[in-house]
Amino acid sequence: MKEGKLTLVVGASENPARYSNIATKRLLAYGHPVIAYGLKKGFIEKEAITTVWPETNDIDTVTLYVGPNGQEDLYQKVIDLHPNRVIFNPGTENEVFYKKLNEAGISYLEACTLVLLSVGDY
Repeated sequence: MKEGKLTLVVGASENPARYSNIATKRLLAYGHPVIAYGLKKGFIEKEAITTVWPETNDIDTVTLYVGPNGQEDLYQKVIDLHPNRVIFNPGTENEVFYKKLNEAGISYLEACTLVLLSVGDY
């Protein structure tokens, strides 16, 4: 199995009904290492949810589970990570953020992480 893409899940939640929780589990199941970032510490299975923004340039993908109103503080933080791409899951679409990512040369897509994984396009 090839090594997965390090993914930052923004908006991670312990609540098993939340898509961020489901996506974290699915990413791990597909062999993608995960950094789960949320407002509250906790765990998604054995994966710790951190409240401290990661300081690494190894992140391939940032997948967002935070609505546009909660993203403003994330703009520069995400850009500073220099990920290969940012996935805007349904309900997170944000034209202002798209413009900032374009200016920084970071690709983005409006997609569902769960769908991308299930069809082999992750």
